[in-house]
Amino acid sequence: MIQVGIIGVGTVGTSVAQILKDNADIISARAGVDIRVKSGVVKNLKKDRGLDIKITDNADDVLNDPEIDVVVELMGGVEEAFEVVKKALRSGKAVVTANKALLAYHRYELQEIAQDIAFEYEASVAGGIPIINALRDGLSANHIKSIMGIMNGTCNYMMTKMMHEGVSYTDVLKEAQELGYAEADPTFDVGGYDAAHKLLILASIAYGIDAKPEDILIEGIENVSGDDIAFAKEFGYAIKLLGIAKKDKNEVELRVHACLIDQSEMIAKIDGVMNGISVVGDKVGETLYYGPGAGGNATASAVVANIIDIARSGKSKPMLGFDKPLEGELTLKPIEKIESKYYLRINVSDKKGVLAKITKLFEDHNISVETMLQRPTSSDSANLLISTHVAMEKDIQNLISTLASLEFVNSKPVMIRIV
Repeated sequence: MIQVGIIGVGTVGTSVAQILKDNADIISARAGVDIRVKSGVVKNLKKDRGLDIKITDNADDVLNDPEIDVVVELMGGVEEAFEVVKKALRSGKAVVTANKALLAYHRYELQEIAQDIAFEYEASVAGGIPIINALRDGLSANHIKSIMGIMNGTCNYMMTKMMHEGVSYTDVLKEAQELGYAEADPTFDVGGYDAAHKLLILASIAYGIDAKPEDILIEGIENVSGDDIAFAKEFGYAIKLLGIAKKDKNEVELRVHACLIDQSEMIAKIDGVMNGISVVGDKVGETLYYGPGAGGNATASAVVANIIDIARSGKSKPMLGFDKPLEGELTLKPIEKIESKYYLRINVSDKKGVLAKITKLFEDHNISVETMLQRPTSSDSANLLISTHVAMEKDIQNLISTLASLEFVNSKPVMIRIV
């Protein structure tokens, strides 16, 4: 018998307990042992979870219980969760977590503490998609050339509605909040931070690189407008919030931002709240992983799969995929050295000579223009919609700063990178 304690019996925690009860027969057959939830920790004892398990509001009741073999951490947050997980591991208890923020900041410290104690976290990235095991096990014979994915269902839902139905950003955000896809304060999702936490976890498995959210390029979808959508459609693009990890010699670039991506790409076809992640290995080529990235049952399915893995082996795999350090350690590419194609929307006063001055500025900043459209926005202003050939991030940022300071540029230009 494997006994489980759940710290954080919310939507996902309740689903974990329910799956272990509803599917007990097949779970026991696959694990080779019965698995049951003994107790759970909640903040509000008055709320009925509909579960026949012991409920407490004190995490120590689980952490200090010698009969509990596996602690499932679903409380969220970073530092408090870190303390809870450390205590569980130091007590010799296996841990399963879905907490991507915790891992974005403390994954290497936890790996050091865990050693041979089982520590699993499949549900921390892309919900029900088994991307962690795919990278750590299924693709372990490969050098990973790149990872590119839709890792936040809220943003993907919003961009899908904007692209296909012409809904404005403001209206679709309100709709996403009403449907429960976005929080009252949606910054964590629409600002790209949720996707960044997930990307950092995948990058550690693929490249053994230790970076924090503050070290990488993170942008959201807040500035995407109808003009950008129109440009994308005219030139055969979709707009998606993507997490991108890419190996270039001994450097790895990590970035999260809105992207213009060719409509023929498989990632561009993933719509609604679904997630999709493309992984390119040097031997296998491209593999694509698609499925629900959030939701109680989808996330809980991944948590239970980890519990089954622990029941089978009783020992952890290398938590981040490596038994020993990689030879020729990879380093994080500085943001200013990232190279991409770019799209800019520049609102300018509709006056003689402005276009020529803008074009000259691109040339002065070592940036080559590929396409340009002009769209009037009023009687005396217009949007210039411009795409570039491959340029360096530092050059495009310098250009944007220069443009924003000009009297005939009415607001700071909006930039979206092109994949």
